[in-house]
Amino acid sequence: MKNDYLKEKARKVRIEAIDMIYTAGSGHPGGSLGVADLLTYLYYNVLKTNASKPSWNGRDRFILSNGHVCPALYAVLAEKGFFKKDRLKTLRKMNGLQGHPERGSLPGIETSAGPLGLGLGISCGMALKAKMDGEKHHIYCMMSDGEQDEGVTWEAAMFAAKNKLDNLTAIIDRNKIQLSGPTEKIMPLENLKEKYEAFNWNVIEIKGHDFNEMKKIKTRKKGKPTLIIANTIPGKGVSFMEGKFEWHGKAPNKSERDQAIKELNKQ
Repeated sequence: MKNDYLKEKARKVRIEAIDMIYTAGSGHPGGSLGVADLLTYLYYNVLKTNASKPSWNGRDRFILSNGHVCPALYAVLAEKGFFKKDRLKTLRKMNGLQGHPERGSLPGIETSAGPLGLGLGISCGMALKAKMDGEKHHIYCMMSDGEQDEGVTWEAAMFAAKNKLDNLTAIIDRNKIQLSGPTEKIMPLENLKEKYEAFNWNVIEIKGHDFNEMKKIKTRKKGKPTLIIANTIPGKGVSFMEGKFEWHGKAPNKSERDQAIKELNKQ
């Protein structure tokens, strides 16, 4: 898809995410806005999927480890036709969309999420199984930078390299914030690229809002898992949210919601 088309889809995803979180009265707008471009690019230009046959065995698998940004994922899946858009209004309501993805609750959701750090291990299992069975689909796992604090993430990173899982691509949403502050104050991560390279991964760094740079997501290296470090801006597209950790997990009130949507509608 062309960049203008992707930009418009991502804008719609951001509007839906803000509206969902406002209606729910809780959620995570910062990360949801920050990953909107990446998720849009993945679902329109990278992933092999079929909305009419969501369990098709040849599909690529997408694992959202940082499940708190699921409003953006739900919005993309709805845009792609996996389910009707009116369900988006049910976020965090009884019998509605879960505040973190739950496998079986919606078509297109590959696994449940909640505790950070589990997604990469799950993805490794899927990738190893695919290799053992001679299956050709690819596994993609999105993680937050905050969950690089989790020891289980690094166990999975070692496992992926040891088993030469070149059918696995992990993407880190490098927005440099987490719940209570900047990542570099809470648990410094740099040099993140060199750390994963030391674990024998193929590592590529990109601008996470540049659709031209996102073409690198399709990069593969035989015998190695690939990591994409996507530098993003939390709250992207809404001036008073951009770069502020305070919007990691706070719903906007009505005036904030209206201002956010007004800004997004102008883009």
